This record gives sequence, C-alpha cells and structure tokens, in this order.
Amino acid sequence: MRPPATGAASATAAAPTVAAHPQVQPAARADFDRAVNQMRAGNALEAELGFKQLALQYPQFAAPLVNLAILQRKAAHLDQAEETLQSAVAHEPGSAVAWSELGATQRMRGEFKDAATSYERAIAADAHYAPAWRNLGVLSDLYLADPGRALTAFEQYQQLTGEDKPVSGWIAELRQRLGVPPLKRPAPAAPANGNPGEAAPTAAPGAPASEPRAAPEPQSQPAPSDNVASGAGGGSASRAGG
Repeated sequence: MRPPATGAASATAAAPTVAAHPQVQPAARADFDRAVNQMRAGNALEAELGFKQLALQYPQFAAPLVNLAILQRKAAHLDQAEETLQSAVAHEPGSAVAWSELGATQRMRGEFKDAATSYERAIAADAHYAPAWRNLGVLSDLYLADPGRALTAFEQYQQLTGEDKPVSGWIAELRQRLGVPPLKRPAPAAPANGNPGEAAPTAAPGAPASEPRAAPEPQSQPAPSDNVASGAGGGSASRAGG
C-alpha cells in the first residue's frame, strides 16, 4: 500500500474520514520485503508463509493480507481471497490498495455492485490512487451499464496518470455514446517566426470501438513495503485490481 498521507495521497470531495495509517518499523519492513521478493520470484509457498506470519504479528496492517490475497487469487481461490481482503479492510480501513483489490476480487466473482462499492471506498481513502478509478471505469461501463460514471472515472484516471492510449479511445467512445462533446486539445504552438505551422490537425482522441471490448484485467500489483507493519510502538504505514 501507499505511504501514509500527511497531508496516502487522497480525499474526494465529500470523502468520509478514514483511520490514520499505522507506522512501519524497520524489522517489519525487512520481513515484508523478503516476502515480496519471494512473491516476485514466483516462490508462492514461501511468500504465502511470510505474509501469513506478518499478518499474525501485525494484524493492524493491510499490506501482508493484500499480497496474500493476490496469491490466493492467482491460484483461483477467489473465495479465500475475498475473505482475506475483507479482513484487510477491517484491520486497516484507510487502505486504498486493500479496498481496490477487494473490488477486483468481487468483480471476478460476479459481485459487481459490491465491487463498485469497494472501488468507491478505495477512492474515498485515497482519491489519487489511480488504479481504483480505472477499475471503477471498467466495471461501470462493461458490467453495470453506467457509462456516465465510467466516463467520470476514466477521465479522473487519465488526469492522474497522463495516460493516452488506450484510455483516450475509451473516453472518446463514452463521450460519443453519451452525446458529450469531445475534449478540445490545445492548438499547436506557432513556430518561432510567428507563421502558422504546417502540421496536420490533431486527430480526435480515439474512435468508437467497432466490436465489444474485452474486459481488461483489474490493475493490481504487490502492495509496497511502506504499508507493511509497525512494531509494538505503533506508527505509520500505507493506491489501487475493474
């Protein structure tokens, strides 16, 4: 998950208050990093044991449980993954990553309305956690028939990430479907001599899809070590997963 926000990066217009993130101590971070390295190396059993041990030692942190759930999901144990992520958000309700991963798992299980609620909880915890916006956009368009919410989500995702394709094409298609005028792009800058440029006009962003879209995988990644655990003294820790 993300480092704690002092000032994790986020809050929506009327976001509910979320609990402060606990502190991470060096020993916990080192154990967490070792488990993440095992996970990335494909050593699922060793990684799973490491995350389970961390979750027992530091139950106030979502990150070990999030990564354990990702491993369970990859093994097609979706029911276990959802149960693990429910525990993660119960212990650390301010974790945007945990809420977003819960939404991704619920989407895979066909629990679309629950998934939307989880993505919205992720955004409430951290409105700058871009994967939650993207996943909400995919879910809203392809599974909930809510193109208006999908457009809002994709435009927010693009604003946060600066991503062009494929999201620009999806935005253009949604705007056309909703009858919303396309976004205007800035005119090309004039050359230094002040004469108009010779470049061809910029094409409209994206074109309507000629075939139904395949559902992209939810954006997901191992939770960063900043959201691991804190030792007995408490402290600070802790982003995302359609």
